[in-house]
Amino acid sequence: MKKILLFILAITVLTQIKAYAVQQTDNGGNKPMKRIVQTAGRDNLGNFAPEFAHYNDDILFGENWNNQDISTKSRCIITVVALMSQGITDSSLKYHLQNAKNNGVSKEEIAAIITNTAFYAGWPKAWATFNLAKDVWDDNTPALSEKDTYAKTIMFPIGEPNNAYAKYFIGQSYIAPVSNTQVKIYNVTFEPKCRNNWHIHHASSGGGQMLIAIGGRGYYQEWGKEPVEMNPGDVINIPANVKHWHGAAPDSWFSHLAIEVDGTETSNEWLEEVSDSEYNKLK
Repeated sequence: MKKILLFILAITVLTQIKAYAVQQTDNGGNKPMKRIVQTAGRDNLGNFAPEFAHYNDDILFGENWNNQDISTKSRCIITVVALMSQGITDSSLKYHLQNAKNNGVSKEEIAAIITNTAFYAGWPKAWATFNLAKDVWDDNTPALSEKDTYAKTIMFPIGEPNNAYAKYFIGQSYIAPVSNTQVKIYNVTFEPKCRNNWHIHHASSGGGQMLIAIGGRGYYQEWGKEPVEMNPGDVINIPANVKHWHGAAPDSWFSHLAIEVDGTETSNEWLEEVSDSEYNKLK
């Protein structure tokens, strides 16, 4: 079962493309801007082509896309025009259309951009691009919540609010059963800053728990040890009778599969909260 789960997680990592923005200021320290951070290269090709992954994540996006000699909005427009002109009208173009919208390109502007480019790049390419742009600038589509947006990045459902154990968590968590037969597996999702209390999985023999990270970024910590950062694909084996906690990073949603290990005389003991002073030391 463990090998199967790890194989599934490997496929997930290979098929997900993650890009996100972190806040920083310009050289003057006044004007806020969003720094583009890309991990798609390492996520998909880190082992197969690490040099290409480096060029993609650190040079193309890390340096080129963060160069402010031209605005990010202008860079988005240039990229859309370049991809359309080459006839690349797949998901990569849709991603850059969405990026253009996120950086202030209006529906009227993108329509004019595609129309103008059509005279130089070709009418069929314009039709294909318009079909993608209509979906991106569809004003009738309700905006996704932060939860729904995150849910699209993981392969397992988020599930329902974890009300049964809410008193043992700081912040909102969600739980979804993945398997109720043979081996019980649950997907547990934490909103940013959410974490569970210190607790112990007791057993006279066997027992304990396995955590497999499947989305976002989080932490695991055993009593008396430093916190361990968890990212998709990471596996934590928790021995029985060890005091510990786990949860999301301060700035990220986090999901892990929780797998209960068979044992004798098993029970869970919930203890004190992870204090803000402890938790706020995390990055």
